[in-house]
Amino acid sequence: MKKLPVFRLLLAALIYLGLFVLASSCGLIHPACYAYAGTFVPILFSLLYLYTASTIQGFGAALLLNGFVLIVGLIMGEGNPPMIIGLILLALAAELIRKLCGYETLRGVLLSFIPLAFSFYAYSAHWWTDTAGSLAAAVEEMPAGYADAMKPVIDNIPMLIVMLLLTIPVAILGMRLAEKVMKKQAAALQ
Repeated sequence: MKKLPVFRLLLAALIYLGLFVLASSCGLIHPACYAYAGTFVPILFSLLYLYTASTIQGFGAALLLNGFVLIVGLIMGEGNPPMIIGLILLALAAELIRKLCGYETLRGVLLSFIPLAFSFYAYSAHWWTDTAGSLAAAVEEMPAGYADAMKPVIDNIPMLIVMLLLTIPVAILGMRLAEKVMKKQAAALQ
């Protein structure tokens, strides 16, 4: 059995976590940036997922990434039911798709990345599942008027649906770009 580069995998998980922090920090620009960052951050997630999936050609690549975010989130007090359930279910869906398509196939990695690409939305889902709590937290933690700017973003469900649907082609594009950039990792898969 091939020895896994544990340090590199942990570094990939740490960078993945950093992308969550970066995406959530963009909410300082405007609440819509936070609300919809989950649509665009998969372009960067794809690089880490391709590396992790080509390294772990078996069960665990998606679980490693989302599990690391979940554990750190829980330690930091960021865990809420939608995040916990979402990160676990999205990782398990990715793992199941990879198993069905073949752990060592590029097609399996591409298709399994689609559910994993929604992971930031699991983190930000509290806006829509606990709107009152999210608005109250914004009043306490954010600059004056931020909660007022959040409310129309949260209430715009048609835009949320569009952004969620747009996540799928962005995830596919991200993985195709990752294949081009990370030729060695892509070549390690069939």
